[in-house]
Amino acid sequence: MREQSAGWETTLRLALRRDRIMLTSWVIGLAATAGFSAAATVDLYPTEDSRVAAAETINSSAAIVALYGRIHDPTSLGAVSMIKLTALGAAIVGIVMLFVTIRHTRGEEEPGRLELLTGGRLGRQAPLTSTFVLVAVASTALALLTAAANTAAGLPWQGSLAFGLGWGATALVYGAVGCVTAQVSESARTARGLGLGVIAVTYALRAVGDLADPSPGALSWLSPIGWNQQLRAYAGDRWWVLALPLVASVGLVVAAYAMRSRRDLGAGLRADRPGPSTGSLGSVGGLAWQLQGQIFLAWAVGFVLFGAILGSLASSVDKLLTSPAMRDFFDTIDGAAGLVDAFLGAEVAIVAAIAAAYGVSAVERLRSEEVEGRVEPLLAMSTTRVRWASSHYAVALGGSALLMVLAGLSIGASAAASLGDWSQLGRVLVAALVQVPAVWVVTSLVLLLFGWLPRFTAAAWGLLVAFVLLGEFGALWRLPDWLRDVSPLRHAPALPITSSAVLPVVVLTLVAALVSAGGYLGWHRRDLTT
Repeated sequence: MREQSAGWETTLRLALRRDRIMLTSWVIGLAATAGFSAAATVDLYPTEDSRVAAAETINSSAAIVALYGRIHDPTSLGAVSMIKLTALGAAIVGIVMLFVTIRHTRGEEEPGRLELLTGGRLGRQAPLTSTFVLVAVASTALALLTAAANTAAGLPWQGSLAFGLGWGATALVYGAVGCVTAQVSESARTARGLGLGVIAVTYALRAVGDLADPSPGALSWLSPIGWNQQLRAYAGDRWWVLALPLVASVGLVVAAYAMRSRRDLGAGLRADRPGPSTGSLGSVGGLAWQLQGQIFLAWAVGFVLFGAILGSLASSVDKLLTSPAMRDFFDTIDGAAGLVDAFLGAEVAIVAAIAAAYGVSAVERLRSEEVEGRVEPLLAMSTTRVRWASSHYAVALGGSALLMVLAGLSIGASAAASLGDWSQLGRVLVAALVQVPAVWVVTSLVLLLFGWLPRFTAAAWGLLVAFVLLGEFGALWRLPDWLRDVSPLRHAPALPITSSAVLPVVVLTLVAALVSAGGYLGWHRRDLTT
């Protein structure tokens, strides 16, 4: 094993040098997000009565429980303060470490750079070893910085340490998931897609488990995000739960080592199927679909399954109103019907953010095709720049819209079946469709970056995370409305959909068109880069 990992220190130094700005920014930014959220909430709930009231309100709303989980100690300031970041924040840190892992494994192997490195005194397992060490170091730094930030914000240091270690352990386990998915596919994009699918499924398992009675259900214990919640930082600090993600991480990395030893460099355990012996592609649009079609189908299956799970919870949301104040509130807005609308609207908004992630991934393919040198031969023939860029952009727009349609149908059908009210199918489908223009705005921003700042195309992922954070924490951080309005996802109409939804849908569509026009202009004016 030592010979197999020979030279891992060299690849680790290279990885640290490459990520010295990006990874450091993510770690500091995530820790600062936790600290700012803690500081903002400390002043909101100065008394125990105020915290108990807030906890009862949160625990009584199925939509909030599905999104963020439950508050296990209503009297704890820390438990109330960090409720949004316990599950959602764990998913975000998991995505970051997943991407970092694939960047330094399959991302280096796919274009052939790793082959040049392994031609010297570098062991077969060295890149995998150095990458996992990098993720472990980054996760530890994230845990300690988060604990320090929350303590500085006024929360108890023991609970802050538990919260920080929970984030770090979750980041580590999803980094280990990336080690495995990097061995499965020959493509970095497919490896990222598989990893994101794992995160989405585990988040859904946690949501269903948290809505069980009594909570948590068994499904919560099948999810690393659920493990982070059951650590119960600030609400008992169950330290033994940290053993679960640590053991899982070790097991996944061992599996990744075994997979790496069984495959050739550049290959995946799941070999890409060769195309037909006679080609039938007649356009760059067909080529774009050929490159992205299988990935889209995987996303589509995930959306249908995820939507069916979310919709099936609609019939139980009214049973979760244990707070008299919440019952009185929902009685004033059409009782259980208003609660169901709030729940389904929140779930559709989650799905829209995920669809935007697909759009970012699909348009980002433009940059990878350019960097890997496959664009120049196409442009040397009759294909124009606009036609080529439009082929992948159209896949992104059409794919994200179709994903929202599938999500609307699956959520709506599942909710209708559970409620015995088939009018919900059409209502939820319309609610999903009106989210599409906001998703298109996010997708178009990738094209804008590709056109004018191609080396920063991947920064679109940071923009998407920023938009989600603005929507989730903008009010808590007391940010001005103009700053919160920067997120296009904030402007998408929610249930119930009325005629007032027409204006924001039209405006968002026009904004997407203008942003994409700016992207085309930049792409037309600049030279090809690597």
